[in-house]
Formats: sequence, structure tokens, C-alpha cells
Amino acid sequence: MTSIPEALLWCLSAGTAAAVVLAALSIRASGQRKALRARLSAAEEQSSATLHSNTELSARLRATEAEIRHLSGTRLPDLTMALAHPHVPVRGLLDPRFAGTETEQALNGVLEQVSEAITKERGRVDAAAQSTVRGATTTIQALLYRLQSSLQEMQHRYDDPQIAQDLLNADFLNEQALRRIQATGVVCGAWPGLTREDSYLAELVVGATSRLHGYERVQVSNQLRDPIAVVARAVEPIAITVTELLANALHHSHRELPVTVTLQQGNRGASVIIDDYGVGMHADEIKAAMELLAGEGDLLLTQLGDPPRSGFAAAGQLVRQYGYGVHVEPSPYGGVRAVVYIPGDPLLTILDESTQPMSVMAPLPHRSGMPDRSTSVLPTGATANPPAAAPTTPAAPAAPAAPAPQSADPYEAAAPAAPAEGELPRRRRRKPVSELDESAQRSAPQPPRSPEETGTRWAALQRGTESGRAAAQSEPPRSPEGNAQS
Repeated sequence: MTSIPEALLWCLSAGTAAAVVLAALSIRASGQRKALRARLSAAEEQSSATLHSNTELSARLRATEAEIRHLSGTRLPDLTMALAHPHVPVRGLLDPRFAGTETEQALNGVLEQVSEAITKERGRVDAAAQSTVRGATTTIQALLYRLQSSLQEMQHRYDDPQIAQDLLNADFLNEQALRRIQATGVVCGAWPGLTREDSYLAELVVGATSRLHGYERVQVSNQLRDPIAVVARAVEPIAITVTELLANALHHSHRELPVTVTLQQGNRGASVIIDDYGVGMHADEIKAAMELLAGEGDLLLTQLGDPPRSGFAAAGQLVRQYGYGVHVEPSPYGGVRAVVYIPGDPLLTILDESTQPMSVMAPLPHRSGMPDRSTSVLPTGATANPPAAAPTTPAAPAAPAAPAPQSADPYEAAAPAAPAEGELPRRRRRKPVSELDESAQRSAPQPPRSPEETGTRWAALQRGTESGRAAAQSEPPRSPEGNAQS
């Protein structure tokens, strides 16, 4: 009987143990399932993050490739164009998300390296081209100077008017060719090619005018107070500059319109003011002209256009070398006003008109009591106004007296008043008289000459006749078309 309860007790104990084991196993399995679900969830999240990261990386890679294509296809061509034409803009990044990143720095580095390489190569090629042009222009310029000397010798040798006219025309064409070759050489760094002596500013301007076709349209007005001259080393550079500015004024104005040149004197220098009545220049053209005339920076031949326009560029090179200034602005007459300012300290001097008189071709200054000789130079070399008389010695003040008799010379000038202290002597214009007064003076009886004066005049006439006959017998016969060489 006792064995049955023990058996039941053992069965209950076994069932309880089994239940405990089953419960433990169930709890463990539940924990494993939770852990597995957590791992699966983390794996899914990681996979999603990886997929999103891969998507972003792919999009960034595609954007970078597009930016590189934009660099090679758009930005680099813009850069090459901007190096030749600074007003052309270079486009920026295609995708603004790259702003401030290492990608932008790398792309900008590529642009900088390409720009530096192109600039160096253009400079090297242009320097070689300028060297070639400089050598060629120097040789051609020397030959043209020799041709000019030969033409001038032939002008003195032949008397035939037709031959002389042909020689003058050839000399003028040679002068124009020489001007163009000279300007081209100066642009390429060549020396102007001439050394002159100190020259009056008025003579310099007239000489510059004579180099141009259409010089008869240029009207020069001399407003200088003193006999101002340009020092020898700057004569030819300033003449080239004035010539190129006048050429620009003549070319861009109608052939029937004048070009006025005014010489002004200031406290610290002198100015040559050129006004034309032509088509004028736009603001961009004036800005580009001022950049060339300033002479700042290196000049490339490719910047002069096609065909090259070397006038302003040559003036700018000379401005930088010799220290004077050129300014271009709209003229109040509707065209262009160009001003050449010459500082007095290094480039100007005062000449003595008594020892080195001014050429009759140059306009006389508009000083008080002086004639107006500001017209253009005529083709024959004469001027529209009569030449001024030589200065006379002022007389000391005296008591009032009877008026002096008129001189037989109709253009004889009256003695000017004594100049004030510190004032320079001034040339006076001889006052013309009417034809009636002139005929009356000629018909008036002349005072009888003394025997000594009459004998002196006859002796001088006899000596001149004898010397002329002796020269005619000693000289070889002249050919019909020219003079014999001395």
C-alpha cells in the first residue's frame, strides 16, 4: 500500500521538474527570438542606411562628373576667351552644393594652372613675334631714311618743275610709309630711330602735320607765351604721338571738316590740344584708348585688332618711356579731344629766338602786338599771313615831338614800347598800308644821293657783273634737266 503513494510522489516530482525545464526552455527560446528579431531589425536598418548612402554616393558621383564636364566644356573655353577679351565673364559652378568644398578648390586650381600656362605661352609667342617685327621694321626704316635722303638730293639737283613735283609726291608717300613702319616698330619695343636737336614746340607740331595725308585740314593756333622748345631726346617721340593723334582725328572726320590744334602754356608745362569734328568715340572705346595710351602693363600684338591699330599703342609705349601724358575725351564739338601734356621740368626748355629763330612754317604765338599766323600750312610751304617783322630796339622815352615821316617800306613796323621788367622781347607785326598810300610813297621824290653813295653802288654792280661772268666761264655747261653737282 505504501508503494503507490511514493510512486505518485515520484511522478509528481518528475512532472514538476519537466514543467520547470519546459518553462526554462520556453523562456530561453523567447529571448533568442527577441534577440534574433533585434538583430534582424538592426540588419535591416543597416542595409537601409547602406542603400541610402550608396544612393547619395552615386548622386554625388554623377554631380561631380557633370561638374567636370561643365569645367571642360564651358568654363575652360570661357577662360581662354576672357584672357583675350577681359570683358567676357567666366561662368561658375554648375551645382551650387559644391561651393566651399574641396571639389570647388580642385576645380579652381585647374582653372588657375590653365590660365597661367596660357598666359606664359601667349607671352612667349608674342615676344617672338615682336622680336621678328622689330628686326624687320628697323631694317625697312633704315632703308626708307636712305630713300628719303636720296629724294631730297634729287630735289636739289633737278630744275624741271615736273620732275620736282614727282619727287615731292614720292617723298610724301615715302614719309607716310615711314610713319607706319616707325609706329609699328615702336609698338614692338624699337627705338624711334631719329635723334634731333632742341626744337620749338610749334615747329614740332607743324612737322608732325606734314607727315599726314590731308595735312591742309589741320589748323594750328599758337597760344604760347614763351619760345618753348622740346628737349632733343623727346622731340621725335612727341612728334610721333602728335602725328598718330592727328591721323586718328583726320581719319574719323569728314574730309571737308578742319582739325584744330591749340598750343597752350601752363605753370608746369605745355599742352597740345587736338579737336576734331568727326564721329566721336563711345565710352568703351575711350576707356580702351586710355588703357593703351597709359602704357601700363605688357602689350600684346593680338590686342591691337585685325588689322592691327598701332597708333594709340605706339603713343602709350612712348608715354611710358619718356614721361609725358596723353588724355582722350569727348570733344565739345562732337568729335574727340586729345591732349598731349608735356611737363616742363624734364622735357621743355626755352630757346633764344635771336640766335635760333623759329621756322617761317611754324605759327607765331598770339602775343600782344604779334600777327596771327595760325592758319594751316599751305602745300607750297607759304603761310596765309605775311611774316612778322624782326624785333626792333625800343627807344628811350623822350619829350613829345613832331610825328616822324612815313617810311618808304609799306610793311615797316613802328618801334614798340619798351618791355616791362622781366618781360620777354616781343616780335611786332609790320602794319600794311593801302595801295594808294604805297603808290604815293613810290611816286614821291626821293632825296638826292651823294656822289660817294652813287659811286659805291656802281662799283658793287660792276663787281657783281664781273664775278658772274667769271663763274659762267669756269663752270661746266648745265644739262637741260638739272643742275651740275658741286
